[in-house]
Amino acid sequence: MYARFKIVGIGLVIAGIAFVGVGGYTFMKTQAGAHSLAAFSTAQNVKLSYDDQGQLVVGTAEDGQAILSLLQNDWGYSVDKSELNPNDPVVNTASEYMVQMATIAYHTLNGTQTVVLPETVTAKDGTVYQAGSYDVPVAGRYWSGFDRTNPIDAKVREQAWTGTAHALIAELGVGSVTASTLQVGYGIAALAAALGGVLLLTGLGIVWAARPVTEKVTQKVTKPVTAGAAI
Repeated sequence: MYARFKIVGIGLVIAGIAFVGVGGYTFMKTQAGAHSLAAFSTAQNVKLSYDDQGQLVVGTAEDGQAILSLLQNDWGYSVDKSELNPNDPVVNTASEYMVQMATIAYHTLNGTQTVVLPETVTAKDGTVYQAGSYDVPVAGRYWSGFDRTNPIDAKVREQAWTGTAHALIAELGVGSVTASTLQVGYGIAALAAALGGVLLLTGLGIVWAARPVTEKVTQKVTKPVTAGAAI
């Protein structure tokens, strides 16, 4: 029976060592990714602003509330306040990336574009747009929210949602996802290492508990009773 328990215990020990190794390898790869992301963020040197009380400042107070509302209410993103560190204003955490992305999107969505038609244009629906200058608010419209058959709307879309705006939002989105993925990587590394430790201790415990033990038996010594003593 001990031989069977010993095999099971050794198997658990081997599995435990393997899981600890997986946890260590995952941690090292995740750490390398985190260092790379930090270096990239430092090279860009994009920073958020904070006031004397350490509160995030995004434009005016009204703009700041509107930007956070866009991020949290419209996009459904839960901002981790611990990632908004005034002592480390460089944008390098998931929440900081998302705040910066919301800032760019907010100003794009709420800007006003001046469109100049050099000549009168007739749209496909027959509407005539006279040559001239038009100040058109974006009015919270994303790229797909414009009427491309409208010559003014088509111009507003191109001027508001430029290639630069798309590229910045895409880059910040990748940064946010990368930062979140790195956090998951650390969690997986810790979970694998913890599971490995449990298996390792369990295996060693089985081998130790099931080992054969030699017990010393104390022999009871009896004295013969003589007939005279009995009387």
